[in-house]
Amino acid sequence: MQNVTNHRVNERGSAGVKFLIVLAFIVLVANAGYNYIPVAYQAEAMKSDMETAVLQGMAVPGNVDPVKNVQERIDKAIAANQVPSDALVEVKKSGPGVNAHVAYNVQVNILPFGIWKYNYGFDHTATPSGLLLKQAAN
Repeated sequence: MQNVTNHRVNERGSAGVKFLIVLAFIVLVANAGYNYIPVAYQAEAMKSDMETAVLQGMAVPGNVDPVKNVQERIDKAIAANQVPSDALVEVKKSGPGVNAHVAYNVQVNILPFGIWKYNYGFDHTATPSGLLLKQAAN
């Protein structure tokens, strides 16, 4: 029985190169996640804080101005969630409820060294809903 060996030069020695390409891809994805995830998390936390501020601002008993109360709560949420200082913040009374609108943009470095920056836009309006709004209308 004869063993025939084919000498295929183009099929040898590429494991190291493939490993480096895969490793570079993993590093780039990890860097993008490391920079993007905190910004997205803070934006979602801001949305939640805005909804809470609008609902709690409407539920305060007494002669407290609901617009001022909601504005104070939104200002605390802005400080807690590292919202840029140039953010657009509007709190106004609309019908029986109070609406809060916050909009801002944050640049996120997706690729290292600022090669590619993603412009993350946040634009959310929180409006009260549910039982409190029905009680305020009556």
